Amino acid sequence: MQSFDYARPSSLADASELLVRRGDDAAALAGGTDLIVQMEKGARAPALVVDLKRVADLGDGIERRDGALRIGALACLEDVARDARVREGFPALAEAAGVIGSVQIRNRATLAGNICNASPAADTAPPLLVYGAQVNLFGPRGRRSVPIEEFFLGPGRTALEAGELTESVDLPLPNGPTGSAFCRLARRRGMDLASVNVACRLSAAGELRLAFGAAGPTPILVQDEGEVFLKDEATDALGARLEQMAEATRPISDVRAGEDYRRAMLRVLSRRALNTARRRLPESE
Repeated sequence: MQSFDYARPSSLADASELLVRRGDDAAALAGGTDLIVQMEKGARAPALVVDLKRVADLGDGIERRDGALRIGALACLEDVARDARVREGFPALAEAAGVIGSVQIRNRATLAGNICNASPAADTAPPLLVYGAQVNLFGPRGRRSVPIEEFFLGPGRTALEAGELTESVDLPLPNGPTGSAFCRLARRRGMDLASVNVACRLSAAGELRLAFGAAGPTPILVQDEGEVFLKDEATDALGARLEQMAEATRPISDVRAGEDYRRAMLRVLSRRALNTARRRLPESE
């Protein structure tokens, strides 16, 4: 690892100013579970590391605000996975956060960092997509919100502009009953990137949202609707609809899986996630 300067600002404005002034030579650090590994491997060599953990405006809490559940940029994945409100209202996100790395990593890694790293295989990205999350940013031009489906631009690339930082992530509270679930496939249990992952959200009206990870240069969201998704039957019609939705993916072959295997497993995981989401729909509805 190369030597670097270290800054620990106390305000968002100061952190943003440092990132603007040093440009591509600077890197922001929250949990550090991605950045430090990249620096040790030589994949990144920032001349300045801007530690965000003492920035007063970046909270680590999870709270209801303005019709949404807001997750602060410094909230660690373990807190997200264990939070009762996340588990009840957004179970796919709780499930995804709970399988990332080890418990030690989850107590350091943040939800904001997981999406800002912009790995196509990021486990939290598909749940955030099916829930219609908003990413709240702060930068030289002030504050703005970006829909999560517009946040990912490519591997390692996001909609963050120069000097911008993720301040929080909002999960809109559902208007009606829904069921959701997350499934992933990896080469081994424990610490490994997903070969593929899938999140699903199903409404009582039959509106289905599926999001796929490790299936293209960015996580992919597809939507469909129909009574066929509400029926607990393995019909040809259901299989055809899920197959059509999975056609939006663009998996590749790499060290974790081949393209054909990924395509096959996306179909399997889509069915599993849908079955779980259907069971989680409130029975009264």
